[in-house]
Amino acid sequence: MPPSVRKLLRVCGQAVLIIAAAAFGALLLAPHRAQAATRIKEVAAVQGVRTNQLTGYGLVVGLDGTGDQTTQTPFTTQSLNAMLQQLGVTVPAGTAMQLRNVAAVMVTAQLPAFAQPGQAIDITVSSLGNARSLRGGTLIATPLRGADGQVYALAQGNVVVGGAGASAGGSKVQVNHLSAGRVPQGATVERAVATPLVQGDTLQLDLMAADFNTARAVANAINAAKGAGVAQAMDGRTVAVRAPMTPGERVAFLADIENLPLNLAAPAAKVVINARTGSVVMNQAVTLEACAVAHGNLSVTISSQPVVSQPAPFSQGQTVVGEKADITMKQDAGALVNMPAGAKLADVVRALNALGATPQDLLAILQAMKSAGALNAEIEVI
Repeated sequence: MPPSVRKLLRVCGQAVLIIAAAAFGALLLAPHRAQAATRIKEVAAVQGVRTNQLTGYGLVVGLDGTGDQTTQTPFTTQSLNAMLQQLGVTVPAGTAMQLRNVAAVMVTAQLPAFAQPGQAIDITVSSLGNARSLRGGTLIATPLRGADGQVYALAQGNVVVGGAGASAGGSKVQVNHLSAGRVPQGATVERAVATPLVQGDTLQLDLMAADFNTARAVANAINAAKGAGVAQAMDGRTVAVRAPMTPGERVAFLADIENLPLNLAAPAAKVVINARTGSVVMNQAVTLEACAVAHGNLSVTISSQPVVSQPAPFSQGQTVVGEKADITMKQDAGALVNMPAGAKLADVVRALNALGATPQDLLAILQAMKSAGALNAEIEVI
């Protein structure tokens, strides 16, 4: 074997060993990462440090014949006339404008906390009229206003639509949504929003969800790291924290406390049901008491067939088309299933799967279990 080939094999073997060692190390570290404690930044936020919603009305031009139909969306024509007048172009009165390449849109964005003039933010563009597609269009300069009516950003750019479509001869094919898109970094911040971060000697941490145990755990973690009496849980939602007065020290203080680990108890047992989609989600604290459940399906099938009544020859009768309907009703047997008491989420899921119920059926089964006192959880319907 030539020396060059032996050297290549030796290098490849070393590379394989390195990759295998890295993969083995990742497997060893995976359980530790999965068991990492929750940090304060994941359950609470500093009061006043928040995003602000911005909205604006604008026009998207340059569409390939997929814009608004002006006969049904007169506001598109009015908006275009107003824009042309600002540019010094006057359209004669009574002119019937056939705009196929223009669409009226609503522009939305989120102004991040501490955003400063000159920074760029992403925007979302959504059609207001009956435009078939915004693909390939360009958003004209659109001011974005906040809830106070002030302009905080200016948006403009090419719209990116994550879809495609084609139509011809009455047939249409479409992939994803075409009447909405995004403009990455499409708006420039023009005005900053004041954030009360350095006002007063006390900060307030707002929990994502009201829980007295979480509020106490946050206060205890801060006091253990920064000294007794620094943090105090005011209620199940807020924690008051004494912080340094100077901006630099306050930022460093917040950077330290937001990464403090928390030792939280198990969350409250809850089952969340989406009645529109049939989704059922439950956390690991849900348990089930021993109960028996019977569930059956009732199906009704109605079939209709046309029946033609033809009169005899020379009887001067008329042909009559009737209808014959067949109705079939079928009810599946609902076996009585004994569901043992389960102490884990896997036991609850296994017991419910034994019924062979669909997600829509689970909505009724879980609610009935709760009424019977067999489901140890809170049910929330969204």
